[in-house]
Amino acid sequence: MSEKHDTKNNPAAQIVHTFLAAGEKVGGKIGVKPPAPKKPGRVKLLFGVVNPSDEGNFKEILDDVSVALSFTFAGTGTARSQLLDYLGIGESTKAVVVSLIPESDEDAIMRVLHAKMALYLVGKGISFTVPLTGISEITANGLLKAATNKTAEGKKTMTNQERKYDLIVAAVEAGRVDEAMEAARSAGAAGGTILRARALENDKAEQFIGITLAREQEILLILAKRESKLAIMRALSENVGLKTEAGGVIFSLPVDRTVGISAADEAELHKETEELEQKNG
Repeated sequence: MSEKHDTKNNPAAQIVHTFLAAGEKVGGKIGVKPPAPKKPGRVKLLFGVVNPSDEGNFKEILDDVSVALSFTFAGTGTARSQLLDYLGIGESTKAVVVSLIPESDEDAIMRVLHAKMALYLVGKGISFTVPLTGISEITANGLLKAATNKTAEGKKTMTNQERKYDLIVAAVEAGRVDEAMEAARSAGAAGGTILRARALENDKAEQFIGITLAREQEILLILAKRESKLAIMRALSENVGLKTEAGGVIFSLPVDRTVGISAADEAELHKETEELEQKNG
């Protein structure tokens, strides 16, 4: 029979346990904390709204830094002023790139996009990440296996209190998207990106909702500051919602990291980059 080594019946183990406990207590008092636990790998969704000529460069950066499963859509910007052009969503054709990326490489990807894509310049575009609640196991395992960083060391999941932006999505009848954008602007939205779409056979859902949706649709994507989200969604609902002729379906998604949005965000990202460079010598 093997002998059990526990602190109750083993004086030596008791001494070791006492020293370890004392060390943790002293370390806490002098500001020395144990290393943050490493998080298991997860997958996140990355959006990029860029000029069509930059689409290939965007994907190349993702694959150089990490690995990404990407899809692209043709979009149209709605901004009409120099200020809105700064957001990279002016009145022009845009490429909307949607990519699945490893969360452990998220920070590195955003830093390199900031540096190499120069999204902080007027009209270059924007990029942001959205958390996922689920993904197929095969896809997740493949992306996480190829990730440059296998774990997100010391990184905690962003909370709603920490998030600064939301992605508002409004799917309206084709030809009504200008009404949607005007309503959003009246509530403080800066600009958005339009995608052309087609509703599938939604007879069952429409029966329960109590309305028939138009087959030809336009989807308006608006990246909004969190404090403006409710007002913008309320304006959209009142002007182009399900109870209007536009028959719009409106919802929002939380946004984590951003690039190319505001001077404050750019300054924060620049600071993080400098601190990482100093850490790595």
